[in-house]
Amino acid sequence: MSTTAGCCQSCLHYAFDYETTKTLVIPNIRVGLVFRFIQLLVALYVVGYVCVVQKAYQETDSVISTVTTKVKGFAFTNTSDMDAQFWDVADYVIPPEGDDSFFVVTNMVVTPRQTQSRCPELPNPSTTCVDDCDCIEGHSDPRGNGIQTGLCENYSTTVRTCEVRSWCPLEIDTKLPEHALLAAAENFTVLIKNSITYPKFNFHRRNILPHVNSSYLKRCEFNRTTDPHCPIFRFKHIVSEAGEEFQDMAVKGGILGIIIDWSCDLDWWAGKCHPKYSFRRLDSKDRANNVAPGYNFRFAKYYKTPDGEETRTLIKAYGIRFDVLVFGTAGKFGIVPTIVNLGAALSFLSLVPMVSDWVMLTCMRKRDVYSKHKVTYLNEAADTESLSMATSYGTQ
Repeated sequence: MSTTAGCCQSCLHYAFDYETTKTLVIPNIRVGLVFRFIQLLVALYVVGYVCVVQKAYQETDSVISTVTTKVKGFAFTNTSDMDAQFWDVADYVIPPEGDDSFFVVTNMVVTPRQTQSRCPELPNPSTTCVDDCDCIEGHSDPRGNGIQTGLCENYSTTVRTCEVRSWCPLEIDTKLPEHALLAAAENFTVLIKNSITYPKFNFHRRNILPHVNSSYLKRCEFNRTTDPHCPIFRFKHIVSEAGEEFQDMAVKGGILGIIIDWSCDLDWWAGKCHPKYSFRRLDSKDRANNVAPGYNFRFAKYYKTPDGEETRTLIKAYGIRFDVLVFGTAGKFGIVPTIVNLGAALSFLSLVPMVSDWVMLTCMRKRDVYSKHKVTYLNEAADTESLSMATSYGTQ
């Protein structure tokens, strides 16, 4: 019965005894400084980085955007390949109705008055010939200009090539003008109309700000320092902001990005949400790998002669393609991300005592004294004997 009573008494002790942690106060300035310094680092991380820099108290949403563009300007050319010509928007902007990408012609190779007929192929190792036996009727080379007729004709007084059925005369695109034909394109302007929305916050905005009116649009031009919110951009300034020279780039063309950043803080204390513009060349101009530089493509203008024969003017157009790239993230205060991120950040405070204990027990001169009071080593043999004696005394 005594044994049973002792077991019941032990169970009651386990069930209802109160346990608490033991606090060890160390009156050492160095240990205290280490502890407070680590606390300060954690506080700076939570307040400075998490709250201020990362704005972890906010909900976020990604931008949805639409863009339209309208180019204005004109130029005049007079070359030996074509008659004097006046160029306006309908001639040099492709496609005429631009959206988030448009192309402006700055240089070209023009092959006028082409008709569907027969003519000698341009000389290259696969098209030169001595007689008709070297040409295969019906053969077509994807890198050539037409379908061979099987005849070997004189291309010049010294060179003979296989005759092809094609649009003749054939284009010779090696004679690219060294100076851009439409050099005046540097003074062309483009109006960019950009509308964005953040659906989570029901927030809508245009890059044409509320204070802008028609008279302002007629006289304004984007300038990073004096007029950073004007949506009208001069091509020369765009290329210059991207670190390029317009006349150099206009010879063989290239691709430029007009970047609109709509990163906004939508909290009432954060101020206004305005677009920020930047410009960058997107195509490669590496001198060590300069194969097929620039940007170009071909298009044709078709005509019919009075006798019904179809002719065309083939244009290999070099120019600058402008890509309007819109991106952004908006943030607004939310109670859920605030609690979650603040709790996660404050959890780092639990590491402060661990680091302080390590410094105290490893690096301090009195670490043996601190260890004696901090750490209790269990002697199983002695403790077991003492426990047995106490148990025997309790059963008497």
